[in-house]
Amino acid sequence: MLDFKSVREKKRTLAELAAPLSTNDLRNLTIEMIDATLGLIKNCADADVTFPALDPTANDTFASKEEDKNLSWSLGHVIVHMTASSEESAFLAAEMARGVENHGRSRAETPWETVTTIKQCRDRLEESRRMRLASLEIWPDAPRLDLKYTPYPGAGEMNAVTRFIGGLSHEESHVGQVAEIVKQARGK
Repeated sequence: MLDFKSVREKKRTLAELAAPLSTNDLRNLTIEMIDATLGLIKNCADADVTFPALDPTANDTFASKEEDKNLSWSLGHVIVHMTASSEESAFLAAEMARGVENHGRSRAETPWETVTTIKQCRDRLEESRRMRLASLEIWPDAPRLDLKYTPYPGAGEMNAVTRFIGGLSHEESHVGQVAEIVKQARGK
């Protein structure tokens, strides 16, 4: 996987990390990310999906309900969130690669409360893999990498490749959370 730690520690920018990457690299990184998450949940059962993990640092500033701001996330919640974030970045990146200027968000997230089985988690991951890989198929042979925008303060300018791996970076930031939930749920 990419070394997002160097970006988080401000040793390099996301744009520097993205610069040498091809669409084939983006495919491989997507496959690697999904496989890593599937590997973490391979021994999980349905009860693990809704297990109330302890997370004393829970702080969702974007929660739609006040009572959910400090809610510890379940395994199902994390998986629908991380896949939705990567999908959003993939679809925005595809538009940019085609020369479409950014026009806002492109987010759809499965309601986490409806994800209660390990099969749903695995299916969600595989569906996300399929959609993200399909989004790369609509990139032109010569993507518009000169088209850039700054999605939020401090993000820096992003082109299509940077936008795509921005989603992977966000997803990767939740991998440890998945591992911790699985550890707590499985009692190991």
